Amino acid sequence: MLLLCLESSCDETSAAVVRGGREVLSNVIASQVDVHARYGGVVPELASRKHLEALPVVVAEALEKAGVDIGAIEGLAVTRGPGLVGALLVGLAAAKALAFARGIPWVGVHHIEGHALAIQLEREVAYPFVSLIVSGGHTHLYRVDGVGRYRTLGRTLDDAAGEAYDKVAKLLGLGYPGGAVMDRLAAEGDPAAIVFPRPLLHQDNLDFSFSGIKTAVLNYVNRQKTTIEGQHLKDLAAGFQRAAVEVLTAKALRALDATGMQRLVVAGGVACNRGLRQSLQQAAAERGVEVYFPSPLLCTDNAAMLGVAAQDYLQRGYASPLDLNALASWPLDRAGDDFSRDL
Repeated sequence: MLLLCLESSCDETSAAVVRGGREVLSNVIASQVDVHARYGGVVPELASRKHLEALPVVVAEALEKAGVDIGAIEGLAVTRGPGLVGALLVGLAAAKALAFARGIPWVGVHHIEGHALAIQLEREVAYPFVSLIVSGGHTHLYRVDGVGRYRTLGRTLDDAAGEAYDKVAKLLGLGYPGGAVMDRLAAEGDPAAIVFPRPLLHQDNLDFSFSGIKTAVLNYVNRQKTTIEGQHLKDLAAGFQRAAVEVLTAKALRALDATGMQRLVVAGGVACNRGLRQSLQQAAAERGVEVYFPSPLLCTDNAAMLGVAAQDYLQRGYASPLDLNALASWPLDRAGDDFSRDL
């Protein structure tokens, strides 16, 4: 099928054209970073308004870049949740209107399901595998047995890893979003110069906690008599990143051991982090397991990633009804419930 996919769960408005759930013909993303940066985080009302403005533009651009007319689209996919309800409703309303006007099927897809399956747009990774989803809003470990078949293995008990990165960056005056800035600074710092705690690292579970690392950084900063800058700032960033990455790596490897699997797929915005990629690639090589990362564009929130699951659902005839509503909270384990009779 030739699918038009729409994503509006947070602060990126995206539209993509995907053929057969694998071939990305276009993937257009409009960022709202400049809008929210002055507030140090995403303002839901502003995000919704910007989605309303941007969605017609990104849809038109996605169709143009794909070289297709709206009349050629055979199905639609849209993020149903989880996310900011107002933002999600913009995408849902657009998908419903287009599907109704053109008489074609549409399906609401789980945002994290899109991230977990995004790797399939670039290379085939056989099921089952363990998926580490690490972003500003999510840090979870899942067992992925196929489209619509997921089981939560572990999750963050407080802050997501990306959220901790952004909050520490804000504390240090690095602006928002600050995760990428922290990663760049860490590459030039000494990770052993300032040691921060590794919450839950030695607990016999697959859960995460990042609020303690964030608090440790705050306490460290408050004890300093001078401004943290130059090499001192780089060392702090390196120490923080070493702590966060060590926990993420250890838990991911523990999940592979617990499930007996040999394949790990890492996705979400923090999957772009160079420190995390290097740590997991090195650990995977030492353990003889496979680790996969989507390209950076497919790690961020984007519409193309919805095409993998949407193609599967629509091909089986599982279309969403027009009264389907957005879900701010939606466990990935329940993502296939609407289509569960044959999954």
